[in-house]
Amino acid sequence: MNKKDARIRRSRKTRLRISEQCATRLVVSRSNCHIYAQIVAPEGNRVLASASTVEGDVRKDLKNGGNKSAAAIIGKRIAEKAKSLGIDTVAFDRAGFKYHGRVKALAEAAREGGLKF
Repeated sequence: MNKKDARIRRSRKTRLRISEQCATRLVVSRSNCHIYAQIVAPEGNRVLASASTVEGDVRKDLKNGGNKSAAAIIGKRIAEKAKSLGIDTVAFDRAGFKYHGRVKALAEAAREGGLKF
């Protein structure tokens, strides 16, 4: 089993558990150059809010979108957007990525922004 298959296997288990809870999800995805966060409705059919390092107003402030400081900015930004929608509790869906580095920085910044996991 390669790294991608292992990540997909972990993500399936997490998504199944979250779907049973019928909770709003904070989904995190990352690539080498960018990090993305989305708030997904409990039914899983709509994206309520999103933030990423690809957005123009975020990009002008960052030198590199693939580091921990960029992830922290995205975490704060997604927390602000969620709070403006009246969402304060989410289930953290890390999409099979390890809770380490950029994913951890985004989660901690979202918690500081007022989201509860």
